[in-house]
Amino acid sequence: MTRDIPDGYVGRPMLRREDGRLLQGRGRYVDDIRMPGVRHAAFVRSPHAHARIVSIDVRAALELAGVHAVVTGADLVGEVADAVVSPPIPGLVPTRFEVLPTRKIRFQGDLVACVIADDRYLAEEAAERVEVEYEILPAVTDMFVALADDAPKVDDRLASNRVVHRVHTHGRPDDQERDAAFVVETEFHQQRQSHVPLETRGCIASWDQGREHLTLVTGSQVPHPLRTQLVRRMGLRDGQVTVESPDVGGSFGQKIALYREELIICALARRLGTPIRWNEDRLENLQASCHAREQWCRTRIMADADGRILALTLDIVEDFGAYCFYPANYIAEVVGIILTGQYRVDHYRYDLTVALTNKCGVGPMRAPMAIASWVMDGTLDALARESGLDPIEIRRRNMLSAAQLPYDMPGGETLLDVNIDETMEAALEHIGHARLRADADTLHGCGICNVVESTTYGSRFYKNSGIGGSGHEAARIIVEPDGTVTGSVGLAASGHGYETAFAQVVGDGLGVSPDGVAIRLGHTDAAPYGMGSRGGRGGTAGGGALYECARMGQEHLLHIAAHMLGLNTARNLRMIDGRVEKLVDGAWRHAGVGIADIARLAYFDPLALPEGTRPGLEFYRTFDPPPMTFSNSTHACRVVIDRHTGQLTITDYVVVENCGAVINPLIVRGQQIGAVAMGISGTVLENMVYDAAGQNLSSTLGDYAIATACDIPMIRIHEKATPGSRTPLGLKGMAEGGVMGAIGAVANAVNDALAPLGVRASRLPLSPVYLHGLIHGHAISQH
Repeated sequence: MTRDIPDGYVGRPMLRREDGRLLQGRGRYVDDIRMPGVRHAAFVRSPHAHARIVSIDVRAALELAGVHAVVTGADLVGEVADAVVSPPIPGLVPTRFEVLPTRKIRFQGDLVACVIADDRYLAEEAAERVEVEYEILPAVTDMFVALADDAPKVDDRLASNRVVHRVHTHGRPDDQERDAAFVVETEFHQQRQSHVPLETRGCIASWDQGREHLTLVTGSQVPHPLRTQLVRRMGLRDGQVTVESPDVGGSFGQKIALYREELIICALARRLGTPIRWNEDRLENLQASCHAREQWCRTRIMADADGRILALTLDIVEDFGAYCFYPANYIAEVVGIILTGQYRVDHYRYDLTVALTNKCGVGPMRAPMAIASWVMDGTLDALARESGLDPIEIRRRNMLSAAQLPYDMPGGETLLDVNIDETMEAALEHIGHARLRADADTLHGCGICNVVESTTYGSRFYKNSGIGGSGHEAARIIVEPDGTVTGSVGLAASGHGYETAFAQVVGDGLGVSPDGVAIRLGHTDAAPYGMGSRGGRGGTAGGGALYECARMGQEHLLHIAAHMLGLNTARNLRMIDGRVEKLVDGAWRHAGVGIADIARLAYFDPLALPEGTRPGLEFYRTFDPPPMTFSNSTHACRVVIDRHTGQLTITDYVVVENCGAVINPLIVRGQQIGAVAMGISGTVLENMVYDAAGQNLSSTLGDYAIATACDIPMIRIHEKATPGSRTPLGLKGMAEGGVMGAIGAVANAVNDALAPLGVRASRLPLSPVYLHGLIHGHAISQH
C-alpha cells in the first residue's frame, strides 16, 4: 500500500477533548473532591483597612461543639516562615510579612484568625464569635498620597511606602528636546481590577503522619513552583510534598502565588493530623484574593516636524496594595521594557515607582503589561492631535520594517518575528478608516492599536532582570507497553485546551494519532518539574518541550524498528499514525511493524533490542525558550457615544493577528476572543473602588460589573502569521495580546470621537458617567 505524506496534526482544528467531561458536569474541581474525615476552615477577616490588633478573644468560638481549633498569628510563629521578597534588584526594597498578622492588619479583608470545624457553616459561625479589639489607624488608599513623606506607613518595617524606584535610560532623551518641533505630554490611568475566575480559590490539605508527607489539592497555575514555596515556608523537603491541581475553573494570573490561606491550611493539617479544606466565597475573592492593573502613566514625546520620534520618556506609578506577593517592580518593569513596541525610538527613558497602600495586594492579571499598547499608540494619537498630522501616517513613519528586524529595543530586549506594518494595513482595510460625522445625538470614533505582545520569557530574561527562577519547561513521554502514549509537562490547565493541543503536538512529533495520546498535567508527582502556566508560555514552552521530546522518542522508536526489520539504519523509515513505513522505490509502504510491536519488544523482550538499548520507552526533554518571544497584532474598532447619556457602544471590531504557528485553530480562536472580551470588560466596566477610609465599595458582583455576552461585539479575526524563528514548530504564543489591543483600540476610538469637542479620556473605565462629564465639561478629576 502506498500513500502521499499526510498532513501533520499540528494546525488542525480538532475539537477539545476535555469539553466532553467539563460540559457534562463531570469535571474534577477542588469542590468536587470528597475526602473522609475532612474538616473545614473559615477565616476571620478585618473590617478595617488599617489597625493595630490589641487583643483577640477566641473563647466564645471554642465553646461551640464541633469547633476544633481557632488559630491566631501568635500560634504560628516559628511554625511557618515569613514570606520574604528580596531579589537583588537595584531600587527594589526587600519586604517580608507573616502568614497571619500578629501586630496589625493592612487592608479590609486582611487575615486575623482561622477557625477549624466539622463543617463550613459551623466554621463560619465560630468565626463570627471571635472578638477582636482594634486600634484603628489612618489608612492611605491613594498611591500618590502614599508616596508623601508624612503618609501613614503601610509596613512599619519600611522607611516609607515606596518599595520600588527604578530608572532605565537608553541614549540621551533629554538632549533631544532642543531639536523637537513638537513636545507632547500625555497621561493614562488604568483602574484597579480583579480576575473574577468562575472558580474562586480553594484547597484541601492532608498530612500523612506515618510517611510525613503533605498533599495539597488546589487550583494552581504553577504546581511545582507552588510546591517549592511550600517546602521553604514549612521547613519540609521537596519529596515530602505533593501538589495536585485538578480541573481549574479559571485563573487569569490569580492562582500563581502561594497565598497565606493555603499555607495556613497546610500548617494546620500538619498540626491537627486531619484533612482540612477551605473554599473561598465570592466576597472574599473580590475583597481579599488578588487585585491588578492600578497604574498611572505619563509620557513625554519629542518629534520632528514630520512626526518622527526623536525621544520618548515614561513615568509610571503603580499601586501594589498592602503586601508584595511578587517583586514589586515586576509588572511595571515589563510595561517599560516593551512600551515602544515596533516603533523606532533611539532615545528612551522609563522611570517607575511602586507604592504600598491599604488595599488588597496586587499580582499579575492576564496581560500584566496590558496598559503598554494603549500608552504607546495613545501617545502617538496625542502627537497627531497636537501636530495636525494624520495619526496613521505618524505610525507608518515611525514603524520598523521587516528589513530592520531583529531590532534591539531601547527597553533592552531584541524584537524579531513581527509584522505590524502588515497587520496594521490589513486592519485598516477591514475596518474602513473613513471618519463618520458627529450629529446632534451621537459621536463617532475609530481607534487603532498596534500590539507587540511579549509571550514566553526564557531563563535569560529572568537572569538579566535579577529575578530568581527559570523560564524552561520540561516534558516526559512514555510509550506504554500496549503502544499508547502518555505525555506530561509541568503546566496546569485552567481553560487552555492543553489536553487537546498537546496531544496534537505529541502526535506530530512521535508519529502517532492524538487519539492514542493521554496528557497528564497539574500533578507534581506525575509531571516533571516545570514553571507552570503563566503569560503566553504554555504553547511555546510546554508545546516546544513536548515536541522536542516526541521527536527524540520517534528517533528511538525507528532505531528499534530498523533492528526488527533487519536494517542497518532507520534513514528510510518513518512513523505515521503509529505505523512504521519504509521508503521503497520512491513510495512509502507499510513495513509490517507498528508502535505496539516495538513497545512489546522494549518492555517484554529487552534482550532482542539493539545492543546498548535500554529497556522500556520513556523519554525526557527540557526546552528553555529565548529571553523573550513576541507575537503581534493590530486591533481596530468603531464606537458610538450618546451625547445625552455618555453611553458607549462598540459597533465594529477587527483583529489582525500574528501569533506564529498555530497548534489548534479552534482553541486559538477561543483564546483570542476571550482575551478581547476581557480587555473590553476592563476598559468599559470593571472598577475596584475604595473610599478614603479603605473600605472596598465593589466587593460583590452587584457592584463590580463585568461584561456579559450582551456587552461584547462580534469580533472579526484575521490571520497574518509569521512563524517564530527560534522555537520548535515556529510557536510564539497569543493568550494576552487581545487584552492589550482591546484597551488601546477602544480607548483610542473614544478619544477619536471626543476630539471635535477638544477633550480627551485619560482614565479607565470609560463609564457613561465619566464620558458624560467629559462631553458636558464636568469630568471627575484624576491624577
